[in-house]
Amino acid sequence: MEHLLQLFILVPFVGFFVTLLLPRKKEKSVSFAVLSIISIHLVGLLAFVAYWAFNHFPVLNVKHLTLFQTDDIEIFINFYFDKITAVYSLVGSVIALMVSVFSRFYMHREAGFKRFFSTLLFFFTGYNIVIFSGNFETFFVGWEIVGLTSFLLIAFYRDRYLPVKNALKVISIYRLGDICLILAMWMSHHLWHENITFQKLNDAVLMAEHLQHHYWFAVFVSLMIVIGAAAKSAQLPFSSWLPRAMEGPTTSSAIFYGSLSVHLGLFLLLRTYPYWETIVPVQVLIIVIGLSTSVIATLIGRVQSTVKTQIAYSSAAQIGLMFIEVALGFHTLALIHFAGNAFLRTYQLLVSPSVLSYLVHDMFFNFKPSSFTSQSSFKNSIYILSIKEWNLDFLLHQLLWKPFKWFGTRFNFLSAKLASVLLAVIFVAGLYAYFFQQIIPTAIFDLLPLLFSFIAFVLILKTFAERGDALRAWIEVVSSQLFIALSIALLNENFEHTHILMYLSGSLVSAIVGYVCLKRIKSVDGNIQLNQFHGYNYDQPILGFVFLIAGLGLVGLPFTPTFIGIDLLFSHIHKHEIVLIVLTTLSFLFIEIAVLRIYARIFLGQHKKQYHPIAFKSS
Repeated sequence: MEHLLQLFILVPFVGFFVTLLLPRKKEKSVSFAVLSIISIHLVGLLAFVAYWAFNHFPVLNVKHLTLFQTDDIEIFINFYFDKITAVYSLVGSVIALMVSVFSRFYMHREAGFKRFFSTLLFFFTGYNIVIFSGNFETFFVGWEIVGLTSFLLIAFYRDRYLPVKNALKVISIYRLGDICLILAMWMSHHLWHENITFQKLNDAVLMAEHLQHHYWFAVFVSLMIVIGAAAKSAQLPFSSWLPRAMEGPTTSSAIFYGSLSVHLGLFLLLRTYPYWETIVPVQVLIIVIGLSTSVIATLIGRVQSTVKTQIAYSSAAQIGLMFIEVALGFHTLALIHFAGNAFLRTYQLLVSPSVLSYLVHDMFFNFKPSSFTSQSSFKNSIYILSIKEWNLDFLLHQLLWKPFKWFGTRFNFLSAKLASVLLAVIFVAGLYAYFFQQIIPTAIFDLLPLLFSFIAFVLILKTFAERGDALRAWIEVVSSQLFIALSIALLNENFEHTHILMYLSGSLVSAIVGYVCLKRIKSVDGNIQLNQFHGYNYDQPILGFVFLIAGLGLVGLPFTPTFIGIDLLFSHIHKHEIVLIVLTTLSFLFIEIAVLRIYARIFLGQHKKQYHPIAFKSS
């Protein structure tokens, strides 16, 4: 039975490539292929679950494929199946089929009909990788795919300003969750000296012994898991991204932010529960997050003027209750709650366009204006706060992103040629130190990793805040990758040349491809400044697609060796290297945001030329 698990990932993955080969204008062929693939997946899953139940619900675990192995580390794909997987997979497959049937008519004659269905199948592949994963590495592959497809579907109406802007906002929060998972994996490598599987987490004796020896490190890992789950499931303080994600088509909102994607944070808590179930502060934190989100999201949802926003906050409130249920150990109740909430929100979002006309009709005849009186000042204050969504979006921007953007603008002087030459000289000196370590004084050599890591961090933040030439920003991102590799290679005597090549191989190829794409655009139009949207997907859709793939390869998404290289990179940072891990983590937090920002500014948004149609700001 275990070896059948891979089929539930392969079926939608093959279907994704099939849709890419179909003609763009053949709507019937595209929709038929997608419906056929998801139907096959659902029928096969029903048969598998029935056979699994007939055999008394065994827990299935299979090590599928080893991607990289040395004496110190092994990176492998692992699949796992239990009752949590069964519920999530069945709910996901049924909802994917329903949304696909609905989308066949809802998306009829949309310019991006094929793009929508291809992205939907790619998301479904990532979703299945997440729920069938047996270790953190496999989980992270699917987690990244879900984040990428979220960005693409929120920005589906890519000729409009707000969808693109909100897509960048959402991927920024998702990236924060990604980094928390990377930190959890990093610390786990040092604590277990292996890639721990979810099956081993269910060994109570092993967990008790582990917590006894590494309690505070386990608290750190658990906190990273909780923050990652809260970011993915729109819990406080990250709840404001969920209504912004509704800028995409209604059907993608239904499957992503009403039913499946938004519940993956809950899935992460369910899967890792044996690890943190005895850590009381973590349990209390999850309960506090869930309770506060339920209360505040309910207050916000009750006073919003748009249907999608009301549904978004209602869903976040229910997920907050599920967080509490998981923390208290009521997992069966949480799974039932998840299924009910997923189906309800899918239905509500799919019928939301029709509901609008009913609500307008009702408001016309039954509208009663609210009255503000001095006797209910507290109630009025809560009302105003809820109307303003408790300023969550503003606070996140001011406290999380604005300081880094301000810091990045302080280094605009690095755009000068003299500064570029100086950085090149410093990098060459670092290479010399790497190859001739024995002749460098120890006091100086120990500071070099921090210096190079800080330079990489500065270059990425400068790109994050860049308003100038896109080519220069791209070169700065590529340079930061080289400095990151050098900083960790200098730190660890066991950092082999093959590990460096593994990390840089995908990045450098992607860097060259991305540079050629930007150079091609600059030859068409000399101005590719990042202070505006250029909208070149109108004229250069293939070039835009190639640049997107190059950007994702540069930041290490799981289709280049760089993905494995990043795991190796972090495994070579010791757990006592606090400053280095902070700088490296922040660098990886902002690098994907910076690259996607370049892509969005050059290829998305309203076209700069006035002879192209001008879209409304919002969808």
